[in-house]
Amino acid sequence: MSEAKTPEDLVARARHVAQGAYAPYSNFHVGAVVVADDGTEYVGVNVENAAYGSTMCAEATAIGAAVSAGVRRIETIAVGTVEGSGHYPCGNCRQLMQEFGVERVIVQEASGSVGVHSLDDLLPHMFGPDDLL
Repeated sequence: MSEAKTPEDLVARARHVAQGAYAPYSNFHVGAVVVADDGTEYVGVNVENAAYGSTMCAEATAIGAAVSAGVRRIETIAVGTVEGSGHYPCGNCRQLMQEFGVERVIVQEASGSVGVHSLDDLLPHMFGPDDLL
């Protein structure tokens, strides 16, 4: 379990992790840090593919790392890019976050400040398990 980190710390770590992204086509390097409900952190980067539909987002690879380790509840995800700020998770990643109960999504805003958002704000009227009943 890691010690609690500030939103600024988590975005800085995500930006650092982004340096390891595989982005030969877009040259857009994204990193993500997932914080599980027990405080354990998992990281991921975007992994591009010449068949663009096979590309994996950083948020998805970080969530996949956490799930592979047995995590079923994620508290926070922070996203950062090498290239700058003002980038939010795509809709597919937002839906994936819903599956694991993400409460906070932390990004570096276009202004340079760090923004903390609820998933409800970023994905209103989301589809979840209750919709399958």
